[in-house]
Amino acid sequence: MAESTTLTVRLNPTLSEFVARNVAADGAYDNVSEYVRDLIRKDMEQRDQQTFERLKAELKQAFSAPDETYRPLKVADFLAGHAGVDGRRR
Repeated sequence: MAESTTLTVRLNPTLSEFVARNVAADGAYDNVSEYVRDLIRKDMEQRDQQTFERLKAELKQAFSAPDETYRPLKVADFLAGHAGVDGRRR
């Protein structure tokens, strides 16, 4: 299991007050750590969703192309065209 990381964050007064309102007795979170972890999880989910939407758009475009635009491709050629500088797949 990975170690926990302690972060120190400076907030301007506006952001600090916003966090305090969300962590207060009537706020949605019990403490600042819980709030920050939730924000990070939401950011991760949003990035995953954006990646998924890009993939769906690419697949939609690929599958809507006319059959005559397809061309045969060998696996080795595909892998060679998708390798990074170090030879690993991107």
